[in-house]
Amino acid sequence: MHQVYSRRKNIVESRLDMAAAGHGSPTRVDQNCYDGSPTGVSQDSCDSKRSDAEDQMEAQKANMKNAGDKPYMCGECGYRTNLRSSLSRHMKTHTGKKPYKCDKCDYSAARKSDLDAHLVKHGEKPYMCEECGYRAARKSTLRQHIRTHTGERPHKCGQCDYSATQQASLDIHIATKHTGEKPYMCDKCGYRTAVKLKLSRHMKSHTGEAYRCDQCGYSTVDKSNLSAHMRTHTGERPFKCGQCDYCAKQQASLDIHVAAKHTGEKPYMCGECGYRTAIRCNLVIHLRTHTGEKPYRCDQCDYSAAQKNILDQHLLKHTGKKPYICERCGYGAAKKSHLSEHMRIHTGEKPYKCDHCGYAFTRKSNLDCHIKARHLDKYLAKHTDEKLYRCDVCGYSTGHKTHLTEHIRSHTGEKPYKCDQCDYSAATKCNLKRHLTIHSGEKPYMCEECGHWTAKKSDLVVHMRQHTGEKPYKCDQCDYSVATKGNLKLHLLKHTGANP
Repeated sequence: MHQVYSRRKNIVESRLDMAAAGHGSPTRVDQNCYDGSPTGVSQDSCDSKRSDAEDQMEAQKANMKNAGDKPYMCGECGYRTNLRSSLSRHMKTHTGKKPYKCDKCDYSAARKSDLDAHLVKHGEKPYMCEECGYRAARKSTLRQHIRTHTGERPHKCGQCDYSATQQASLDIHIATKHTGEKPYMCDKCGYRTAVKLKLSRHMKSHTGEAYRCDQCGYSTVDKSNLSAHMRTHTGERPFKCGQCDYCAKQQASLDIHVAAKHTGEKPYMCGECGYRTAIRCNLVIHLRTHTGEKPYRCDQCDYSAAQKNILDQHLLKHTGKKPYICERCGYGAAKKSHLSEHMRIHTGEKPYKCDHCGYAFTRKSNLDCHIKARHLDKYLAKHTDEKLYRCDVCGYSTGHKTHLTEHIRSHTGEKPYKCDQCDYSAATKCNLKRHLTIHSGEKPYMCEECGHWTAKKSDLVVHMRQHTGEKPYKCDQCDYSVATKGNLKLHLLKHTGANP
């Protein structure tokens, strides 16, 4: 009798599970059949009812199998899971029940993991990695971190050899490499993504919601970016290379290091042009040069960009902010790289040297221009496959199409860049910028020797030769040398006999 009782009890409990899974209420089983008490109901009748119940249970099991690997479904919103306990936790989002309470403030949560994440605000990270000392607020986060040491990638793609440390990474892989689906769309600007989390992050760019650094004011819509940023203050480098002493602040930096220094592998290749890279996100950005996709849009004009950092730079045009300030002269720059270049005026550093003549420059772009202007034959010998742009009027040649466009204006007289404060116009944007300093009175370049200020960087370079005695312009017909190109031209007239 005890065996019959247990068997029938299991049937009822299974049906209760079915109900929790969204398959409706459990089929009613008569109490008389359940407890086996003598009620005048024949055993045959009871067995018949039990047989019907078992048949119904088997049918419901089949329905569960057809539903996939997540048989438990929420009747409120359709959420599905493969664990009954997960469904129970999920139901609290509808009931509003929050049993997990913070003992340091009024915060309460429906899930313990959410409470653990909240405790970070109070400085608590109870879970620690024994390998490197990394601490986490959640046990699941620590579990994912440990995989950076073990190399474990338990989430495998069913369509190729790809495997990932996290389910989210696998979902992204399947959407981008196999299905191509981007089901999540922003109703504000039309941005689409294959990952729900990315849409949530994107929406913060419209709402203004952001995570802020309490030490320097840095803000971001991505919490992981804030975590990475905080390491610039703490100096923490939790990602360690298993082949040398290198350690990094971010996993991406470690991946770049391993590929560049140890394996040399560049597994990500562009199918359009053969470009290869060790970093997946670099390939994603590169592909936009072929597709023309520019997902980052300015909310103040029609400008859009392929990368977020480029959009951030563009936004400075609207705000007028120049957050990077030179401590020596007060010069302000919109980009950190511009400030770094400016600082070389003060330090005299010229890290980019010409291999052909030894001439040095503060910027690589200036070195490239110098080589193509002064050593074009040697440049072409190393870049035989590079296209050369020639002027049909005078034979001038250059490796840059933009340089040819600017040169042709010397023949046509075209000056498309116009000053909005006077009638001045220029053939190049650079010349217009120089002109505008006349109106602003700005002289950002200072000589450290005597305090002389100039509006143009090139003027400061010429001025410095008064202190250094440098005379780079040499006459090819005698020993004469001079500090400026204009003075050399005047000197050459003595050899030609022409009147100045």
